Amino acid sequence: MTLKDLNIDKSWSLFLDRDGVINKKLDNDYVKHWTEFEFTEGAFEALKILAPKFKTIVVVTNQQGIGKGIYKTEDLELIHKNMLYELHYSGGRIDKVYFSPYLEKEKHPSRKPGTGMGMEAKKDFPDIDFQKSIIVGDSMSDMEFGRALGMKTVFISDKKNDDPKIDFNFISLIEFSIALA
Repeated sequence: MTLKDLNIDKSWSLFLDRDGVINKKLDNDYVKHWTEFEFTEGAFEALKILAPKFKTIVVVTNQQGIGKGIYKTEDLELIHKNMLYELHYSGGRIDKVYFSPYLEKEKHPSRKPGTGMGMEAKKDFPDIDFQKSIIVGDSMSDMEFGRALGMKTVFISDKKNDDPKIDFNFISLIEFSIALA
């Protein structure tokens, strides 16, 4: 199966993880402030390519740094406000950002691989059909989140992974968007 076989049109939705997909991950740290946020190479171009292809584009991101007290919700909201502005300014689009501030050990349903953020998005955008949705992420919890909701899964990594929860492997968000173009 290839991406073209999915016949993606404007009725589809795109779910994106943030860290490692839209912005670079910090080694053993969290992006706590806008000055630490660095877009991945090609992210602007990727969102510009993806914007007209999908009806809804949302970000679903675990942010346990809030639960650990390392940064505040207000800090995260400012990062997301600036991220959305920069992407919009460059011709891209993200319709909404969902985040889970809970610690991994809490096993909160909103924290991926739990499906809470997906259900919240469906409530906000009733046209979302999970069978016509793709999750793009760089962790197995992203893939498990997508599988649990019936989505197609795209794993971002420079190493190929043959895990059955992964439908497609790409090196980056821009590589995925080019394959879709």
